[in-house]
Amino acid sequence: MIEAINLTKRYGSLTAVDNLSLVVKPGEIFGFLGPNGAGKTTSIKMLVGLLSPTSGRAVVDGIDVAEDPVGAKRVLGYVPDTPEVYERLTARELLRFVGDLRRLPPVETENRIEELMALFELTDRQDELLGGYSHGMRQKVCIAAALLARPKVLFLDEPTVGLDPRSARLVKDVLRTIADDGGAVFVSTHVLEIAERMCDRVGIIQNGVLIAQGTVAELRSKALPGVEGADASLEDLFLKLTGGEEYRELISHLSSDRPSSEGPSGGARAG
Repeated sequence: MIEAINLTKRYGSLTAVDNLSLVVKPGEIFGFLGPNGAGKTTSIKMLVGLLSPTSGRAVVDGIDVAEDPVGAKRVLGYVPDTPEVYERLTARELLRFVGDLRRLPPVETENRIEELMALFELTDRQDELLGGYSHGMRQKVCIAAALLARPKVLFLDEPTVGLDPRSARLVKDVLRTIADDGGAVFVSTHVLEIAERMCDRVGIIQNGVLIAQGTVAELRSKALPGVEGADASLEDLFLKLTGGEEYRELISHLSSDRPSSEGPSGGARAG
């Protein structure tokens, strides 16, 4: 459903994404992880056709994104990392606009709007201007817009940022339902606990290079082979693979370098 073939993006001497190759199959939720600036958003924008790669190909549901960008966009939904909305439209008006862009029949659009507004608990606010919405409410409207046309493939860039725990759980359940129905979900997130619980497979990108991909069990065997990795969390694996353990050592040294609260004799210091 999703295939990146040697995707590369360069900005002058800077290589933001370097020969990214991966496959996401029907029924999968694929988690895309990496430190800030690793190339996650650039990769997603190339996969959805918002950014032209320097080299390589992006294929969605068998459609080459560069050769048939409109055809590719018909089968995918995209939620960006920042919920940008038209502040002088209401939620209902925005979704109608998206329905027009998608060329959905008006009756289908209206029915779908009612479903999605109820699902995201926005029915009572759907006729208010989006300029008055909180960050979390705007995020839910953007997710609703991406789901409006029932896409086969869904890309989400940090979808749970700004959501309360109830809404975040709802989004996770919706994504699982899409995958279980045969769709493919590609999601980037910094919340490793969410990725570990929700994703079937994950890929870790660092400095534009995909350094690991597979199930959590497969990453355990690669990053922490043997008994030591048996119960390792995705956070442990992420830090091991990206060199984050160095920060733990630095913090440990800082802690050990603190002045003792006791005097030379071992007794408590005088106040």
